[in-house]
Amino acid sequence: MPPRRHLNLVNRGRALAWVQECIRLREIAARLGCSHSVIVRLRQRFLATGSVETRRRSGRPRITTQRQDRYITRQALQTRTTTASTIRQRLRVATNTDINEQTVRNRLHDQTLHARRQLGRILLTPRHMMARLAWSTRHLRWNRQQWAHVLFSDEYRFSLEHDDGRTRVWRRPGERMIPHA
Repeated sequence: MPPRRHLNLVNRGRALAWVQECIRLREIAARLGCSHSVIVRLRQRFLATGSVETRRRSGRPRITTQRQDRYITRQALQTRTTTASTIRQRLRVATNTDINEQTVRNRLHDQTLHARRQLGRILLTPRHMMARLAWSTRHLRWNRQQWAHVLFSDEYRFSLEHDDGRTRVWRRPGERMIPHA
């Protein structure tokens, strides 16, 4: 496993305590499973600022607040089949914030919600399983000539357009078999 590039606050404190105990920087890095340069930068930052906190990063600020992010997530969870476009319109009405549909999808992906095809099959009941077992035992001894009269078809839809007309459901990993998802 490659060494980590970042340390959490607890490990930063440990590293700083070990630095003050005059333990070699490479040994500290080995104990924490990080690169030697991480410990060097941590010590330099502490000497310059007196703190082990990371500085606020620059970059483009998020267009939505945490409250709006929760609103987007709540809309997707209340009505699982709603689209990103609909959530965007509801957010605009509720908070007067105009965002892109992709931003809605990104916020939902941050919450591990993804648009997946709805499970379109009926779950097998014990009665179905018994019927399938009976069918397979009935056809167990069929020869090649008998199977030649059977037509197997596997239907699959291919769509060259973006919208294939299928209903998608917002769900988290592992929720495929849950009825509401």
